[in-house]
Amino acid sequence: MTEPLLVDRTDAVVTLTLNRPTAMNSLDVPLKEALRDTLAELETDRSCRAVVLTGAGGSFSAGQDLREHVQTLESNADPLGTVRAHYNPIAARLANLPKPVVAAVRGMAAGAGASLAFLADFRIGGPKTKFLMAFAGVGLAADTGASWTLPRLVGHAKTVELLMLAEPVGAEEAYRLGLLTRLVDDDEQVLPAAQELAARLAAGPTVAYGAIKRQLSIADAGTLADALAAEAQAQSICGATADHKAATLAFVNKQKPVFEGR
Repeated sequence: MTEPLLVDRTDAVVTLTLNRPTAMNSLDVPLKEALRDTLAELETDRSCRAVVLTGAGGSFSAGQDLREHVQTLESNADPLGTVRAHYNPIAARLANLPKPVVAAVRGMAAGAGASLAFLADFRIGGPKTKFLMAFAGVGLAADTGASWTLPRLVGHAKTVELLMLAEPVGAEEAYRLGLLTRLVDDDEQVLPAAQELAARLAAGPTVAYGAIKRQLSIADAGTLADALAAEAQAQSICGATADHKAATLAFVNKQKPVFEGR
């Protein structure tokens, strides 16, 4: 049986590949469970200092597997219980992962697939990259964190447009809007570019990166007082790391710092 999620480790970078290429990497229960559980493991895996999320073949992910969804609708099961059981935990773990996440978005990213990409800290795409907030097209509201990430990426008004009109956004427009962090010239270079960036991040101050993610999450939804309190807490944690001490000493001695992620 083919593994729904491929996990590749290269030094301190873990690449997670959604592996259902014949179904445009649509998200069925085995894939959602594998992604949810693997992200939970990576939270405390100190050997992992950066994550790349990508899809096999020519697509990132078409979102929820609608064939599976039809079967659920026809059964007595809660058709959208998967939101609480799978999508919400995946979104929370991606957003709160205490290390950088880079999405390599080749081809289509639709519905929950697009939402996964928006939860990454960086998104790299190519000429064929396309986003489609497909939820309203099948009579649903947004999920997998899109109602939280999209306003922060493109603003409220554009989010309303993307979610309600459910029209595809091509690579150039996605880059202009900020849905993509970087746009490369060749689709074949999307994954290598993402892995190169992840390797750079994996060589950085991992604890500080995690603290920055927590700071921004608090600041986005809180007051100045909340942000200042979070900053004080983060600096207390980061200031006690070996990385901070070594990097400060290296700066004083005019040397390049070497970070160990602790």
